[in-house]
Amino acid sequence: MLRIRHKVRRLILVVIALGGLGAWLVVNPKSYETIFHEIDNISADFGVNQLVDAAVDKFSAIATSAANPDAPLATAVLEKLEIKGRSPKTGYTREEFYNSWPIVDGCNLRQRIIKREFGDSAKLDGCTVISGEFDEPYTGEHRVYQEKSQISTGIQIDHVVALSDAWQKGADKDHMNAEIRYNLATDPLNLLAVDAKANQQKSDGDAATWLPSNKKFRCQYVARQVSVKYKYSLWVTDAEKDAISRILENCPNEPAVGVSL
Repeated sequence: MLRIRHKVRRLILVVIALGGLGAWLVVNPKSYETIFHEIDNISADFGVNQLVDAAVDKFSAIATSAANPDAPLATAVLEKLEIKGRSPKTGYTREEFYNSWPIVDGCNLRQRIIKREFGDSAKLDGCTVISGEFDEPYTGEHRVYQEKSQISTGIQIDHVVALSDAWQKGADKDHMNAEIRYNLATDPLNLLAVDAKANQQKSDGDAATWLPSNKKFRCQYVARQVSVKYKYSLWVTDAEKDAISRILENCPNEPAVGVSL
């Protein structure tokens, strides 16, 4: 019943957002069919109107960005990134970025990100998401979670730009202070709820060494990586830039996310 109700709500929202979504798909048909919204700070208590607004944003966020003449393309942002080799990994620990998930409006950031991705299907016990469903981006599979334990073991919060990769490309102590590293590690732009196994396979890989098996998501994935690296003045290697460029050749109109030139 959960899945049926969710599909009905999604159908209604599709009708509402059809115009903007259709325009996006026309200009960028190879982008991922399920558009992930960019709602960074959602309050713990959702009213009906807020749920509808948030769900509509899921469909309209990228279409609006693409229609905005001031929104830079991912290819343009990529060209702004410095190309350098990796710095040594010496001294890297996750604690150089953050010790634990921060509390946002009374709730753990991990739960905020899961709730963001689950949308209106998320069922909460206080701040904790205990059930829901979403289109998992790295595998492309539709996942339904009926118990909290399934979410705890099946979902991890991925840093789209891995923290170890960031450390070796401009986030070490010689290039970035602790406050900015903390912001990088806890920025919702750099966070996605994803399949735990896929995240473990990725490890600290960049686009030259790992890409999602879901090819339909790769354009959005590398566009987000480019956006995060530009926002935090991180660089790319030659191999990494080449890999990102090859992906973006398939979707030249893919917009960057959350940044401007």
